[in-house]
Amino acid sequence: MQIPLGRLRGHARSPWWRGAAALLAGALPALSFPAPSLWWLAYFALVPWMLLMRAAPTPRRAALDGWLGGTAFMIAVHHWLLPSLNVFIVVLAALLGTLWAPWGWLVRSMLGRTATASRVAAALVVVPSGWLMVEQVRSWQGLGGPWGLLGSSQWQVGPALRLASVGGVWLVSLLVVAVNTAVVALLVAESARTTAATGAVACAVVTGAVSWWAPRPAEEGSTRVAVVQPGVVKGVDARFDRSEALTRELAGRDVDLVVWGESSVGRDLTSRPRLTARIAALSRLTGADILVNVDARRSDRPGIYKSSVLVGPSGLTGDRYDKMRLVPFGEYVPARSVLGWATSVGKAAGEDRKRGTRQVVMTLPGGLRVGPMVCFESAFPDMSRQLTRDGTRLLVAQSATSSFQHSWAPEQHASLGALRAAETGRPMVHATLTGVSAVYGPDGRRVGPWLGTGSSTSEVYDIPLADGTTLYVRFGDWPLRGALAVLAVLAAVEGLRSFRRPAARPTAPHARTAHESAGHPGR
Repeated sequence: MQIPLGRLRGHARSPWWRGAAALLAGALPALSFPAPSLWWLAYFALVPWMLLMRAAPTPRRAALDGWLGGTAFMIAVHHWLLPSLNVFIVVLAALLGTLWAPWGWLVRSMLGRTATASRVAAALVVVPSGWLMVEQVRSWQGLGGPWGLLGSSQWQVGPALRLASVGGVWLVSLLVVAVNTAVVALLVAESARTTAATGAVACAVVTGAVSWWAPRPAEEGSTRVAVVQPGVVKGVDARFDRSEALTRELAGRDVDLVVWGESSVGRDLTSRPRLTARIAALSRLTGADILVNVDARRSDRPGIYKSSVLVGPSGLTGDRYDKMRLVPFGEYVPARSVLGWATSVGKAAGEDRKRGTRQVVMTLPGGLRVGPMVCFESAFPDMSRQLTRDGTRLLVAQSATSSFQHSWAPEQHASLGALRAAETGRPMVHATLTGVSAVYGPDGRRVGPWLGTGSSTSEVYDIPLADGTTLYVRFGDWPLRGALAVLAVLAAVEGLRSFRRPAARPTAPHARTAHESAGHPGR
Protein backbone atom coordinates (compact mmCIF):
# COMPACT_ATOMS: atom_id res chain seq x y z
CA MET A 1 0.00 0.00 0.00
CA GLN A 2 1.25 3.50 -0.83
CA ILE A 3 0.37 6.94 0.41
CA PRO A 4 -1.88 8.43 -2.29
CA LEU A 5 0.20 11.59 -2.69
CA GLY A 6 0.52 10.93 -6.40
CA ARG A 7 -3.22 11.03 -7.12
CA LEU A 8 -4.13 14.21 -8.85
CA ARG A 9 -7.77 15.20 -8.69
CA GLY A 10 -9.89 18.09 -9.81
CA HIS A 11 -7.77 21.06 -10.82
CA ALA A 12 -4.62 19.00 -10.32
CA ARG A 13 -5.46 17.13 -13.53
CA SER A 14 -5.16 20.30 -15.56
CA PRO A 15 -1.99 20.33 -17.67
CA TRP A 16 -1.74 24.06 -17.00
CA TRP A 17 -1.73 23.45 -13.26
CA ARG A 18 0.92 20.79 -13.64
CA GLY A 19 3.03 23.08 -15.77
CA ALA A 20 2.88 25.91 -13.24
CA ALA A 21 3.66 23.49 -10.41
CA ALA A 22 6.66 22.12 -12.31
CA LEU A 23 8.00 25.62 -12.89
CA LEU A 24 7.68 26.57 -9.22
CA ALA A 25 9.13 23.29 -8.00
CA GLY A 26 12.07 23.52 -10.38
CA ALA A 27 12.97 27.03 -9.20
CA LEU A 28 12.86 26.11 -5.50
CA PRO A 29 16.43 24.68 -5.20
CA ALA A 30 17.88 28.08 -6.21
CA LEU A 31 17.12 29.34 -2.69
CA SER A 32 19.82 27.05 -1.30
CA PHE A 33 22.52 29.08 -3.08
CA PRO A 34 23.86 32.48 -1.97
CA ALA A 35 22.59 35.11 -1.40
CA PRO A 36 19.67 33.41 0.44
CA SER A 37 22.13 30.58 1.20
CA LEU A 38 19.50 28.29 2.70
CA TRP A 39 21.92 25.38 2.32
CA TRP A 40 19.75 22.99 4.37
CA LEU A 41 16.90 23.45 1.87
CA ALA A 42 18.88 21.57 -0.78
CA TYR A 43 18.28 18.25 1.00
CA PHE A 44 14.55 18.32 0.27
CA ALA A 45 14.17 21.13 -2.30
CA LEU A 46 13.83 18.58 -5.11
CA VAL A 47 11.06 16.67 -3.35
CA PRO A 48 8.02 18.63 -4.71
CA TRP A 49 9.39 18.44 -8.25
CA MET A 50 10.12 14.71 -7.94
CA LEU A 51 6.67 14.00 -6.47
CA LEU A 52 5.09 15.72 -9.45
CA MET A 53 7.13 13.73 -11.96
CA ARG A 54 6.66 10.34 -10.30
CA ALA A 55 2.87 10.88 -10.29
CA ALA A 56 2.74 11.89 -13.96
CA PRO A 57 0.04 9.97 -15.86
CA THR A 58 2.42 9.07 -18.70
CA PRO A 59 6.20 8.91 -19.23
CA ARG A 60 5.87 11.74 -21.75
CA ARG A 61 4.22 13.94 -19.14
CA ALA A 62 6.98 13.16 -16.64
CA ALA A 63 9.56 14.20 -19.22
CA LEU A 64 7.62 17.43 -19.84
CA ASP A 65 7.56 18.17 -16.11
CA GLY A 66 11.30 17.53 -16.02
CA TRP A 67 11.86 19.96 -18.88
CA LEU A 68 9.69 22.69 -17.33
CA GLY A 69 11.34 22.30 -13.92
CA GLY A 70 14.81 22.34 -15.48
CA THR A 71 13.95 25.50 -17.40
CA ALA A 72 12.81 27.23 -14.21
CA PHE A 73 15.91 26.07 -12.34
CA MET A 74 18.18 27.51 -15.04
CA ILE A 75 16.35 30.84 -14.99
CA ALA A 76 16.45 31.00 -11.20
CA VAL A 77 20.18 30.36 -10.81
CA HIS A 78 21.02 32.65 -13.75
CA HIS A 79 18.42 35.35 -13.09
CA TRP A 80 21.15 37.97 -12.73
CA LEU A 81 21.80 37.68 -16.48
CA LEU A 82 18.37 39.08 -17.27
CA PRO A 83 19.59 42.71 -17.68
CA SER A 84 22.22 41.51 -20.17
CA LEU A 85 20.26 38.91 -22.15
CA ASN A 86 16.66 40.08 -21.67
CA VAL A 87 14.17 37.57 -23.05
CA PHE A 88 16.98 35.56 -24.63
CA ILE A 89 17.66 34.04 -21.20
CA VAL A 90 14.30 32.25 -21.46
CA VAL A 91 15.32 30.75 -24.80
CA LEU A 92 18.64 29.55 -23.40
CA ALA A 93 17.02 28.19 -20.24
CA ALA A 94 14.43 26.31 -22.27
CA LEU A 95 17.16 24.71 -24.37
CA LEU A 96 19.15 23.68 -21.30
CA GLY A 97 15.96 22.56 -19.55
CA THR A 98 15.59 19.75 -22.06
CA LEU A 99 18.47 18.01 -20.27
CA TRP A 100 16.10 17.32 -17.36
CA ALA A 101 13.43 15.67 -19.56
CA PRO A 102 15.12 12.23 -19.40
CA TRP A 103 15.60 12.72 -15.66
CA GLY A 104 11.86 13.28 -15.27
CA TRP A 105 11.20 10.05 -17.13
CA LEU A 106 13.77 8.30 -14.91
CA VAL A 107 12.15 9.53 -11.68
CA ARG A 108 8.75 8.24 -12.78
CA SER A 109 10.23 4.93 -13.88
CA MET A 110 12.05 4.31 -10.59
CA LEU A 111 9.62 5.85 -8.09
CA GLY A 112 6.24 5.42 -9.78
CA ARG A 113 3.17 3.84 -8.22
CA THR A 114 4.78 0.38 -8.32
CA ALA A 115 7.81 1.43 -6.28
CA THR A 116 8.84 -1.75 -4.47
CA ALA A 117 11.66 -2.09 -1.95
CA SER A 118 14.07 -3.29 -4.63
CA ARG A 119 12.98 -0.50 -6.96
CA VAL A 120 13.52 2.11 -4.23
CA ALA A 121 16.95 0.67 -3.43
CA ALA A 122 17.90 1.01 -7.09
CA ALA A 123 16.40 4.52 -7.25
CA LEU A 124 18.71 5.71 -4.45
CA VAL A 125 21.61 5.10 -6.83
CA VAL A 126 20.03 5.60 -10.26
CA VAL A 127 18.16 8.89 -9.72
CA PRO A 128 21.21 10.75 -8.33
CA SER A 129 23.31 9.32 -11.17
CA GLY A 130 20.84 10.69 -13.68
CA TRP A 131 20.98 14.13 -12.07
CA LEU A 132 24.78 14.03 -12.14
CA MET A 133 24.79 13.32 -15.86
CA VAL A 134 22.61 16.40 -16.39
CA GLU A 135 25.08 18.49 -14.40
CA GLN A 136 27.99 17.07 -16.36
CA VAL A 137 26.49 17.84 -19.77
CA ARG A 138 25.37 21.36 -18.90
CA SER A 139 28.82 22.05 -17.40
CA TRP A 140 30.37 22.11 -20.84
CA GLN A 141 31.57 25.62 -21.50
CA GLY A 142 29.50 26.08 -24.64
CA LEU A 143 26.33 25.28 -22.68
CA GLY A 144 27.00 27.81 -19.95
CA GLY A 145 29.48 26.06 -17.68
CA PRO A 146 29.11 24.59 -14.17
CA TRP A 147 27.26 27.48 -12.56
CA GLY A 148 24.65 26.41 -10.00
CA LEU A 149 25.75 22.81 -9.48
CA LEU A 150 23.57 21.54 -6.64
CA GLY A 151 26.58 20.42 -4.60
CA SER A 152 28.06 23.92 -4.62
CA SER A 153 25.16 25.09 -2.43
CA GLN A 154 26.94 23.31 0.45
CA TRP A 155 30.02 25.56 0.29
CA GLN A 156 29.87 26.49 3.99
CA VAL A 157 29.09 23.02 5.39
CA GLY A 158 32.20 21.37 6.82
CA PRO A 159 31.29 17.71 6.12
CA ALA A 160 30.30 18.61 2.55
CA LEU A 161 33.68 20.25 2.00
CA ARG A 162 35.34 17.05 3.18
CA LEU A 163 33.27 15.11 0.64
CA ALA A 164 34.48 17.56 -2.03
CA SER A 165 38.09 16.72 -1.16
CA VAL A 166 37.32 13.09 -2.05
CA GLY A 167 35.07 13.38 -5.10
CA GLY A 168 34.77 17.06 -5.90
CA VAL A 169 31.54 18.98 -6.05
CA TRP A 170 30.12 16.02 -8.01
CA LEU A 171 30.15 13.77 -4.96
CA VAL A 172 28.33 16.42 -2.93
CA SER A 173 25.64 16.72 -5.62
CA LEU A 174 25.28 12.95 -5.64
CA LEU A 175 24.71 12.88 -1.88
CA VAL A 176 22.21 15.75 -1.90
CA VAL A 177 20.07 14.15 -4.63
CA ALA A 178 20.25 10.77 -2.88
CA VAL A 179 18.80 12.33 0.28
CA ASN A 180 16.00 13.93 -1.75
CA THR A 181 15.27 10.56 -3.35
CA ALA A 182 15.08 8.89 0.07
CA VAL A 183 12.63 11.54 1.30
CA VAL A 184 10.37 10.99 -1.72
CA ALA A 185 10.42 7.23 -1.15
CA LEU A 186 9.54 7.72 2.52
CA LEU A 187 6.49 9.73 1.48
CA VAL A 188 5.11 7.57 -1.32
CA ALA A 189 6.29 3.98 -0.84
CA GLU A 190 4.94 2.63 2.42
CA SER A 191 6.17 -0.90 1.74
CA ALA A 192 9.71 0.40 1.09
CA ARG A 193 10.09 2.88 3.92
CA THR A 194 12.68 0.76 5.66
CA THR A 195 14.77 0.73 2.50
CA ALA A 196 14.38 4.49 2.08
CA ALA A 197 15.30 5.16 5.70
CA THR A 198 18.31 2.88 5.38
CA GLY A 199 19.43 4.85 2.35
CA ALA A 200 19.15 8.16 4.20
CA VAL A 201 21.11 6.77 7.14
CA ALA A 202 23.74 5.42 4.74
CA CYS A 203 24.22 8.93 3.32
CA ALA A 204 24.80 10.28 6.82
CA VAL A 205 27.20 7.46 7.70
CA VAL A 206 29.22 7.92 4.50
CA THR A 207 29.48 11.65 5.11
CA GLY A 208 30.61 11.11 8.70
CA ALA A 209 33.10 8.43 7.70
CA VAL A 210 34.61 10.64 5.01
CA SER A 211 34.86 13.57 7.43
CA TRP A 212 36.82 11.40 9.83
CA TRP A 213 38.87 9.30 7.43
CA ALA A 214 39.69 11.32 4.30
CA PRO A 215 43.34 12.44 4.24
CA ARG A 216 43.93 16.13 4.73
CA PRO A 217 46.82 18.05 3.16
CA ALA A 218 49.17 19.05 5.97
CA GLU A 219 49.37 22.78 6.61
CA GLU A 220 52.90 24.05 6.20
CA GLY A 221 53.80 27.71 6.25
CA SER A 222 51.70 30.72 5.36
CA THR A 223 51.66 33.73 3.09
CA ARG A 224 50.33 37.28 3.29
CA VAL A 225 48.20 38.35 0.35
CA ALA A 226 46.52 41.71 -0.14
CA VAL A 227 43.29 42.06 -2.13
CA VAL A 228 42.58 45.44 -3.72
CA GLN A 229 38.90 46.13 -4.40
CA PRO A 230 38.30 49.61 -5.85
CA GLY A 231 34.51 49.33 -5.85
CA VAL A 232 32.13 50.84 -8.37
CA VAL A 233 34.22 53.38 -10.27
CA LYS A 234 33.23 54.57 -13.72
CA GLY A 235 35.90 54.73 -16.36
CA VAL A 236 39.04 52.70 -17.02
CA ASP A 237 41.43 55.43 -15.88
CA ALA A 238 39.46 56.28 -12.73
CA ARG A 239 39.38 52.59 -11.79
CA PHE A 240 43.14 52.31 -12.21
CA ASP A 241 43.71 55.47 -10.13
CA ARG A 242 41.56 54.11 -7.29
CA SER A 243 43.36 50.75 -7.33
CA GLU A 244 46.68 52.57 -7.31
CA ALA A 245 45.68 54.69 -4.30
CA LEU A 246 44.47 51.65 -2.34
CA THR A 247 47.69 49.77 -3.12
CA ARG A 248 49.80 52.61 -1.75
CA GLU A 249 48.11 52.08 1.60
CA LEU A 250 49.72 48.63 1.75
CA ALA A 251 53.23 50.04 2.17
CA GLY A 252 54.91 48.52 5.21
CA ARG A 253 52.31 45.72 5.58
CA ASP A 254 54.85 43.01 4.66
CA VAL A 255 52.73 41.35 1.99
CA ASP A 256 53.96 38.69 -0.45
CA LEU A 257 51.48 39.36 -3.24
CA VAL A 258 48.97 42.06 -4.16
CA VAL A 259 45.97 40.98 -6.26
CA TRP A 260 43.79 43.29 -8.33
CA GLY A 261 40.46 42.24 -9.81
CA GLU A 262 39.44 41.32 -13.34
CA SER A 263 39.73 44.10 -15.95
CA SER A 264 41.55 46.27 -13.41
CA VAL A 265 43.80 47.53 -16.23
CA GLY A 266 42.15 48.62 -19.46
CA ARG A 267 45.29 49.24 -21.52
CA ASP A 268 47.82 46.84 -22.99
CA LEU A 269 50.86 47.04 -20.70
CA THR A 270 53.30 45.94 -23.40
CA SER A 271 52.60 49.07 -25.42
CA ARG A 272 52.14 51.38 -22.40
CA PRO A 273 55.50 51.57 -20.61
CA ARG A 274 54.41 54.51 -18.44
CA LEU A 275 51.44 52.55 -17.14
CA THR A 276 53.68 49.57 -16.44
CA ALA A 277 56.13 51.85 -14.62
CA ARG A 278 53.35 53.06 -12.29
CA ILE A 279 52.53 49.48 -11.29
CA ALA A 280 56.23 48.63 -10.88
CA ALA A 281 56.59 51.62 -8.55
CA LEU A 282 53.75 50.22 -6.44
CA SER A 283 55.56 46.87 -6.34
CA ARG A 284 58.70 48.55 -5.00
CA LEU A 285 56.63 50.50 -2.47
CA THR A 286 54.84 47.44 -1.09
CA GLY A 287 57.73 45.01 -1.51
CA ALA A 288 55.50 42.55 -3.35
CA ASP A 289 54.71 41.55 -6.90
CA ILE A 290 51.32 42.74 -8.16
CA LEU A 291 48.96 40.50 -10.11
CA VAL A 292 46.82 42.74 -12.29
CA ASN A 293 44.28 41.80 -14.94
CA VAL A 294 44.43 43.38 -18.38
CA ASP A 295 41.32 43.58 -20.57
CA ALA A 296 42.58 45.16 -23.78
CA ARG A 297 43.49 44.70 -27.40
CA ARG A 298 46.96 43.18 -27.62
CA SER A 299 49.78 44.94 -29.47
CA ASP A 300 51.69 41.74 -30.21
CA ARG A 301 48.77 39.76 -31.67
CA PRO A 302 45.28 40.53 -33.04
CA GLY A 303 42.22 40.62 -30.83
CA ILE A 304 41.15 41.44 -27.27
CA TYR A 305 42.38 39.24 -24.42
CA LYS A 306 41.68 39.07 -20.71
CA SER A 307 45.01 38.32 -19.08
CA SER A 308 46.47 37.88 -15.62
CA VAL A 309 49.80 39.72 -15.71
CA LEU A 310 52.44 39.70 -12.96
CA VAL A 311 54.33 42.95 -12.42
CA GLY A 312 57.43 43.16 -10.22
CA PRO A 313 59.71 45.98 -9.03
CA SER A 314 61.45 46.09 -12.41
CA GLY A 315 58.29 45.89 -14.51
CA LEU A 316 56.71 42.99 -16.38
CA THR A 317 58.04 39.67 -15.07
CA GLY A 318 57.09 37.76 -18.21
CA ASP A 319 54.41 35.73 -16.36
CA ARG A 320 51.14 36.05 -18.20
CA TYR A 321 47.99 33.94 -18.37
CA ASP A 322 45.37 34.51 -21.07
CA LYS A 323 41.85 33.51 -20.10
CA MET A 324 40.89 30.21 -21.75
CA ARG A 325 37.22 29.72 -20.92
CA LEU A 326 35.11 32.65 -21.91
CA VAL A 327 31.62 33.52 -20.73
CA PRO A 328 29.05 32.63 -23.41
CA PHE A 329 27.39 35.80 -24.74
CA GLY A 330 29.24 37.92 -22.17
CA GLU A 331 32.65 37.54 -23.83
CA TYR A 332 31.79 35.73 -27.02
CA VAL A 333 28.67 34.67 -28.93
CA PRO A 334 28.54 30.95 -29.71
CA ALA A 335 27.83 30.35 -33.41
CA ARG A 336 27.73 34.11 -33.97
CA SER A 337 26.53 33.68 -37.55
CA VAL A 338 23.36 32.04 -36.19
CA LEU A 339 22.93 33.67 -32.77
CA GLY A 340 24.42 37.07 -33.47
CA TRP A 341 20.94 38.60 -33.19
CA ALA A 342 21.30 38.21 -29.41
CA THR A 343 23.43 41.37 -29.42
CA SER A 344 20.39 43.38 -30.53
CA VAL A 345 18.16 42.30 -27.63
CA GLY A 346 20.70 42.39 -24.81
CA LYS A 347 24.26 43.23 -23.87
CA ALA A 348 25.94 40.28 -25.55
CA ALA A 349 29.56 40.75 -26.63
CA GLY A 350 29.85 42.88 -29.75
CA GLU A 351 33.27 41.34 -30.46
CA ASP A 352 34.49 37.94 -29.36
CA ARG A 353 37.39 37.88 -26.91
CA LYS A 354 40.34 35.68 -27.85
CA ARG A 355 41.16 32.54 -25.87
CA GLY A 356 44.38 31.51 -24.23
CA THR A 357 45.83 28.12 -25.05
CA ARG A 358 47.28 26.83 -21.76
CA GLN A 359 47.18 27.23 -18.02
CA VAL A 360 50.11 28.94 -16.33
CA VAL A 361 51.75 28.64 -12.92
CA MET A 362 53.57 31.80 -11.80
CA THR A 363 56.46 31.81 -9.32
CA LEU A 364 56.89 34.70 -6.89
CA PRO A 365 60.33 35.92 -5.76
CA GLY A 366 60.00 33.97 -2.50
CA GLY A 367 59.29 30.75 -4.38
CA LEU A 368 55.52 30.61 -3.86
CA ARG A 369 53.82 29.10 -6.92
CA VAL A 370 50.54 30.79 -7.85
CA GLY A 371 47.86 29.47 -10.23
CA PRO A 372 45.72 32.24 -11.75
CA MET A 373 42.20 31.91 -13.13
CA VAL A 374 39.93 34.61 -14.48
CA CYS A 375 36.34 35.07 -13.31
CA PHE A 376 34.11 32.35 -14.80
CA GLU A 377 36.98 29.86 -14.68
CA SER A 378 36.71 29.47 -10.91
CA ALA A 379 33.50 27.52 -11.53
CA PHE A 380 35.39 24.73 -13.33
CA PRO A 381 36.75 22.06 -10.94
CA ASP A 382 39.10 20.65 -13.55
CA MET A 383 41.02 23.92 -13.94
CA SER A 384 41.97 24.28 -10.27
CA ARG A 385 42.70 20.55 -10.13
CA GLN A 386 45.12 20.80 -13.06
CA LEU A 387 46.85 23.83 -11.54
CA THR A 388 47.34 21.87 -8.34
CA ARG A 389 48.79 18.93 -10.24
CA ASP A 390 51.18 21.39 -11.91
CA GLY A 391 52.56 22.48 -8.54
CA THR A 392 50.39 25.42 -7.52
CA ARG A 393 50.31 26.21 -3.78
CA LEU A 394 47.96 29.21 -4.01
CA LEU A 395 44.95 29.53 -6.32
CA VAL A 396 43.90 33.02 -7.39
CA ALA A 397 40.73 34.01 -9.26
CA GLN A 398 40.33 37.58 -10.55
CA SER A 399 36.73 38.53 -11.14
CA ALA A 400 34.37 41.40 -11.92
CA THR A 401 30.62 41.36 -11.25
CA SER A 402 29.95 45.10 -11.43
CA SER A 403 27.13 44.56 -13.95
CA PHE A 404 25.28 42.40 -11.43
CA GLN A 405 25.86 44.29 -8.16
CA HIS A 406 22.29 44.07 -6.93
CA SER A 407 21.73 40.39 -7.64
CA TRP A 408 22.79 37.11 -6.05
CA ALA A 409 25.69 36.71 -8.50
CA PRO A 410 28.53 38.28 -6.42
CA GLU A 411 27.86 36.12 -3.35
CA GLN A 412 27.33 32.97 -5.38
CA HIS A 413 30.51 33.53 -7.36
CA ALA A 414 32.57 34.18 -4.23
CA SER A 415 31.25 30.98 -2.62
CA LEU A 416 32.74 28.84 -5.41
CA GLY A 417 36.22 29.45 -4.05
CA ALA A 418 35.39 27.37 -0.98
CA LEU A 419 34.68 24.30 -3.14
CA ARG A 420 37.81 24.77 -5.26
CA ALA A 421 39.97 25.09 -2.13
CA ALA A 422 38.43 22.02 -0.49
CA GLU A 423 38.74 19.96 -3.68
CA THR A 424 42.42 20.70 -4.13
CA GLY A 425 43.71 21.28 -0.61
CA ARG A 426 45.04 24.65 -1.79
CA PRO A 427 44.01 28.03 -0.40
CA MET A 428 42.16 30.28 -2.81
CA VAL A 429 41.92 34.04 -3.24
CA HIS A 430 38.84 35.41 -5.02
CA ALA A 431 39.58 39.06 -5.82
CA THR A 432 37.01 41.28 -7.52
CA LEU A 433 36.67 44.86 -8.67
CA THR A 434 33.44 45.58 -6.85
CA GLY A 435 32.82 42.67 -4.46
CA VAL A 436 32.33 40.12 -3.20
CA SER A 437 36.02 39.30 -2.57
CA ALA A 438 36.85 36.34 -0.35
CA VAL A 439 39.73 34.11 0.77
CA TYR A 440 39.59 30.42 1.76
CA GLY A 441 42.08 28.14 3.49
CA PRO A 442 43.20 24.69 2.24
CA ASP A 443 40.15 23.07 3.86
CA GLY A 444 37.70 25.42 2.14
CA ARG A 445 36.88 27.40 5.26
CA ARG A 446 36.79 31.18 5.04
CA VAL A 447 39.86 33.17 6.03
CA GLY A 448 39.25 36.74 7.18
CA PRO A 449 36.33 38.93 6.12
CA TRP A 450 34.36 39.00 2.90
CA LEU A 451 34.59 42.34 1.12
CA GLY A 452 31.01 43.14 0.19
CA THR A 453 29.65 44.92 -2.85
CA GLY A 454 29.63 48.23 -0.97
CA SER A 455 33.33 48.13 -0.10
CA SER A 456 36.12 50.14 -1.71
CA THR A 457 39.19 49.04 0.19
CA SER A 458 42.25 46.84 0.43
CA GLU A 459 42.54 43.93 2.86
CA VAL A 460 45.50 41.82 3.95
CA TYR A 461 44.98 38.11 4.62
CA ASP A 462 47.27 35.70 6.46
CA ILE A 463 46.68 32.52 4.50
CA PRO A 464 47.83 29.05 5.62
CA LEU A 465 49.51 26.94 2.95
CA ALA A 466 49.40 23.16 2.62
CA ASP A 467 51.37 20.34 1.05
CA GLY A 468 50.16 16.98 -0.20
CA THR A 469 47.18 16.27 -2.41
CA THR A 470 43.54 15.39 -1.93
CA LEU A 471 41.90 12.26 -3.26
CA TYR A 472 40.03 14.39 -5.76
CA VAL A 473 43.27 15.77 -7.19
CA ARG A 474 44.63 12.24 -7.35
CA PHE A 475 41.64 10.42 -8.86
CA GLY A 476 39.65 13.18 -10.55
CA ASP A 477 35.98 13.03 -11.51
CA TRP A 478 35.37 9.43 -10.47
CA PRO A 479 31.76 10.13 -9.31
CA LEU A 480 30.90 11.09 -12.90
CA ARG A 481 32.41 7.88 -14.22
CA GLY A 482 30.55 5.91 -11.56
CA ALA A 483 27.24 7.58 -12.41
CA LEU A 484 27.74 6.81 -16.09
CA ALA A 485 28.44 3.17 -15.23
CA VAL A 486 25.26 2.98 -13.12
CA LEU A 487 23.13 4.28 -15.98
CA ALA A 488 24.81 1.92 -18.43
CA VAL A 489 24.00 -1.04 -16.17
CA LEU A 490 20.40 0.17 -15.83
CA ALA A 491 20.06 0.44 -19.60
CA ALA A 492 21.47 -3.07 -20.05
CA VAL A 493 19.16 -4.57 -17.41
CA GLU A 494 16.07 -2.85 -18.77
CA GLY A 495 16.99 -3.84 -22.30
CA LEU A 496 17.47 -7.47 -21.30
CA ARG A 497 14.21 -7.46 -19.37
CA SER A 498 12.36 -6.06 -22.36
CA PHE A 499 13.92 -8.69 -24.61
CA ARG A 500 12.88 -11.53 -22.31
CA ARG A 501 9.36 -10.23 -21.70
CA PRO A 502 6.92 -12.70 -23.30
CA ALA A 503 4.58 -11.48 -25.99
CA ALA A 504 0.97 -10.84 -24.98
CA ARG A 505 -1.06 -14.04 -25.17
CA PRO A 506 -4.28 -14.04 -27.24
CA THR A 507 -7.48 -14.12 -25.25
CA ALA A 508 -8.86 -17.64 -24.80
CA PRO A 509 -12.18 -18.32 -26.59
CA HIS A 510 -13.98 -19.12 -23.37
CA ALA A 511 -12.64 -16.06 -21.50
CA ARG A 512 -15.31 -13.50 -20.73
CA THR A 513 -14.52 -9.85 -21.23
CA ALA A 514 -15.30 -7.21 -18.67
CA HIS A 515 -18.00 -5.99 -21.07
CA GLU A 516 -19.66 -9.40 -21.04
CA SER A 517 -19.34 -9.69 -17.26
CA ALA A 518 -21.28 -6.50 -16.95
CA GLY A 519 -24.19 -8.10 -18.76
CA HIS A 520 -23.38 -6.91 -22.25
CA PRO A 521 -22.43 -9.86 -24.48
CA GLY A 522 -19.66 -9.16 -26.87
CA ARG A 523 -20.08 -9.53 -30.56
